[in-house]
Amino acid sequence: MNLHILPRAGEQVRARRARALLVSSILAVGLVASIVLSVASGQLAVSPAELLHIIGKPFGFDWGVAPTLPTAEAGFWTVRLPRIVMALLVGAALAVAGLLMQAVFGNPLAEPGVVGVSSGAAVGACSAIVFGLTMFGEWTVPAFAFGAGLLTMLLVYVFSRSRGRTEVITLILTGVAVNAFAGAALAFLSFVASAGAREQIVFWQLGSMNGARWVQVAVIVPIIVVAILVSSLLTRRLDLLSLGEKSARNLGVNVERLRLVAIVLVALLTAAAVSFVGIVAFVGLVLPHLMRMILGPAHGPLLITSVLGGALLMTLADLFARTAVPMADLPLGMLTALVGGPFFFFLIWRTRRTSGGWA
Repeated sequence: MNLHILPRAGEQVRARRARALLVSSILAVGLVASIVLSVASGQLAVSPAELLHIIGKPFGFDWGVAPTLPTAEAGFWTVRLPRIVMALLVGAALAVAGLLMQAVFGNPLAEPGVVGVSSGAAVGACSAIVFGLTMFGEWTVPAFAFGAGLLTMLLVYVFSRSRGRTEVITLILTGVAVNAFAGAALAFLSFVASAGAREQIVFWQLGSMNGARWVQVAVIVPIIVVAILVSSLLTRRLDLLSLGEKSARNLGVNVERLRLVAIVLVALLTAAAVSFVGIVAFVGLVLPHLMRMILGPAHGPLLITSVLGGALLMTLADLFARTAVPMADLPLGMLTALVGGPFFFFLIWRTRRTSGGWA
């Protein structure tokens, strides 16, 4: 036995921990900076002195100076801040959902949309818009989006089971079929919709944080927080699953149960994220894979950095969406696709190159 192996392995573990701590610290600092920049920027800019006054006033502190416009303070608490918090939650949820997908499928190119949650949610939301459903009042569209997303995931899981087991390739193919059907359903709904409903459909499919309110944030906070906490309890078993299903089973992992729990968490995170803001593409693909490239395969550090990175990316994307063009709000899905599309091609090229697909 080579006695030099153990010290070398210990050094590698310490190096990985140090790298994970460094990356987490950088992301945390970047996230705080992006939040500060977001709360001060927008169509109505707020100076640092005014920002100190607005934040300190509810706590009885008379910092800074009062805003010049009387509506600035109310707009900060009721419009800008809930929008920023919504962006943080949605980014973290989609990134963690992507991490779980990549762990379950054992494929760095997997993302939440593979199993049809996003497309199913889109069909539910657009159906409520086209047919004018109002049984839940203003909550009808997000309620239909959330319910349809969960139902789609359930159908994909049920149809992909065979002989008491769920094969990954069958799950992927079932998700592809469901996405194709959902695309056809969305096309039909857009065809029969009125002009006003069609505009709402397009707006919902492109994604936007515009109109986020505290009551909406309160609805998705418990779902996303609980799902992320439960995901943190799975990281050790996901590490074992990355060794292969047979090895994981030999080490005591119930692979089928783990896969089912992970898929349910993906459905909850994705459905909660898109129910109020619409479809936001590529966040669940780009962030987890980028963190994996930097930190390696350990899912504990990957979960922490994916939460921070997803929140940071979505905060910056939303900041750009509402400030890039004066008096306009760009679609979030368009911005994330512009960034994620080229990165996706890079991932494909890198995967083929490392697997020997290219000469």
